[in-house]
Amino acid sequence: GVVTALYRALAAIGRPPHEIAFVSGIGCSSRIPGYTTAYGFNTVHGRALPIAQGIKMANPDLLVLVAGGDGDGFSIGGGHVPHAIRRNPDLTYIVMDNQVYGLTKGQVSPTSARGTKTPSSVYGSMEEPVNPLLYTLAYGAGFVAQGVPADMDGLTKILEAAIRYPGFSFVNIQSPCVSFGDPENQMKVQKTKMRKLEAEGHDPSNRLRAMELAQEYWRSLYTGIFYRNPEP
Repeated sequence: GVVTALYRALAAIGRPPHEIAFVSGIGCSSRIPGYTTAYGFNTVHGRALPIAQGIKMANPDLLVLVAGGDGDGFSIGGGHVPHAIRRNPDLTYIVMDNQVYGLTKGQVSPTSARGTKTPSSVYGSMEEPVNPLLYTLAYGAGFVAQGVPADMDGLTKILEAAIRYPGFSFVNIQSPCVSFGDPENQMKVQKTKMRKLEAEGHDPSNRLRAMELAQEYWRSLYTGIFYRNPEP
């Protein structure tokens, strides 16, 4: 679903494949460069953002997209996120957030809700989770959005807007893990739960309101653009 939405967004933007570079970390979602015909770089675990920044600095004319999972981005790679945001390079960072380590048999991840039970956490997660939307907003990201594969048209529009944004943009995609994920959060359920920010009249230039909405990360499935800096 994410690959399809990316193809549609890039088709709307119109950049040829040789002007695009996909950079990824390690994990299920980080296989994404292999499904494209653009340049691809599968980096080491958690290091996609510094590699992508190096590529953008060396060749500023390239359209650079970064992809990874919640573990790759907010566990081992978590220290790179605030610095990428404060440097504000023109990158689009896409995190496919399934709230579990799907590749390595279903351990809790940084975004797993408290109490989440997995094969290696039979009593449930006892740690406070990372809120990726609130994290990136608090670090000062100029563009923060969230989508779901269940809403292909909406996800395509979000990705296109993120790519067109002149600066660091972050898109969290709640991507259900079909093997180890919560059965109450699969795609059919997402279609009934999601609430579109645009339909609810949210003003994406209102950063404080965006942070209020971001705090509902585990309670309400908001989709759309939480924040877009009107003066990037």
